[in-house]
Amino acid sequence: MAADSRTEDYPHEIDEQLTGFHSSVSDINTMLEKMMSMPRNDQLQNLDALDQAKLDLMSAYTLNSLFWMYLVTKGVNPREHGIKQELERIRTHMNKVKEITDRKKAARLDKGAAARFMRNALFDPNARKNAADTPSDTPQTKRPKQS
Repeated sequence: MAADSRTEDYPHEIDEQLTGFHSSVSDINTMLEKMMSMPRNDQLQNLDALDQAKLDLMSAYTLNSLFWMYLVTKGVNPREHGIKQELERIRTHMNKVKEITDRKKAARLDKGAAARFMRNALFDPNARKNAADTPSDTPQTKRPKQS
């Protein structure tokens, strides 16, 4: 009977949405418990600077998103609240970190290899033969103009 009275409190059309919301909240709760069980210094100690920035941004974005959801549940329009600007500020920083990560992954030009590739691609055996035949001490004469 208790279960029947609980289901009568809200329309049956949103039952699936509420079940999904409940499972999402449970997942968030288990992740937060896992993160909070370990001291923050221990979490950051094993990470490099870029990963630390990613963790800090993820934490800030998560908390602000949860606050956004809290405002929605209280009937406050979060688009008119300061939380919107805060989320946008965090997103810009996340994009900067993504650009840095993408730059690290980008292909780099090996100038030495490119020079060797060009030298070998443009190799002319006749030019080398002619250079070996002419002594390097004597200046080369200009070719006469052909008219």
